Amino acid sequence: MILRLIVQRLAVSILILLAISLIIFFATTLLPGDPAKAILGQQATPERLEALRAQMQLNDPPWVRYGAWLAGLVTGDLGVSVASGQSVASLLGDRLGASIFLMAAAAIISIPAGILLGIWSALRRGRAADTAVTGVSLVLAALPEFVIGIALVAMFSTTVFQLLPAVTMAPPGTQVWDFPSQLILPTLVLVLVVTPYIARMMRATMLEVLDSGYVEMARLKGVPERRVIMRHALPHAIGPVAQVAAIQLAWLAGGVVVVEFLFRFPGVGQALIDAVNYRDVQVVQAITMLVAVVYIVVNLLADIVGILANPKLRTGGVE
Repeated sequence: MILRLIVQRLAVSILILLAISLIIFFATTLLPGDPAKAILGQQATPERLEALRAQMQLNDPPWVRYGAWLAGLVTGDLGVSVASGQSVASLLGDRLGASIFLMAAAAIISIPAGILLGIWSALRRGRAADTAVTGVSLVLAALPEFVIGIALVAMFSTTVFQLLPAVTMAPPGTQVWDFPSQLILPTLVLVLVVTPYIARMMRATMLEVLDSGYVEMARLKGVPERRVIMRHALPHAIGPVAQVAAIQLAWLAGGVVVVEFLFRFPGVGQALIDAVNYRDVQVVQAITMLVAVVYIVVNLLADIVGILANPKLRTGGVE
């Protein structure tokens, strides 16, 4: 049963990716107007416009262009940037690595922190510590990421402490992780945005599980509280939390654009903004498709974790 459910989720994910690829392609290439003229401007000569149309395959039928673009995605050929003249893959190589590093750093911190904070708050239900955690997490969850970022910049980079750099300025030929101090504020913004949702869901599911009959029975049998939490409560509570964590990690793929723009972080978010400004369609298509792939893959992994964590499925019970 578990294998069948995983295969079903995988098939659905592939179909969703195909549908997203259709939307991305036709939304970026079949809009009213001439893309070549939008890129080169109104003063471009007819020869330059025709050359760019040939380069972008604008004279081919839409379904032919879509098939060629989709085949390129599958084989790793993301096309050529019309703004820089280099391949999109090489243009996004270092930027993609920087964004993945930033998102991974935020995920490594926020997921364990959210789970532990939620468990700690649930075990102190009704106390002052639980009220404080609930209130702070609610406030942080209500604030947009750019508000949190501006507040942190004002506190740690400008008027108050002046301890950390407000923007990322990595010299050419270096990587962003070569300057750890520049990563603190962007990572902290993402952590403060993601952690509250995970903590609140972990607290809610943990409270529900702690009030269940099998946990109460384990306590009546004299099972140590630590074992009750780790063996009986946590496995049943982690499934829904995995779904929320996946949604937040998927949000990182899109929300990182705002954070990268705020801190001038040299990632795919900044590259997407530059591509939109320069009407670089190939780069916009590649980045949006990458974000979609990350979103679908993370949610697929969350579904698999939820399936494997479901005791009914592990023991062959009904769904």
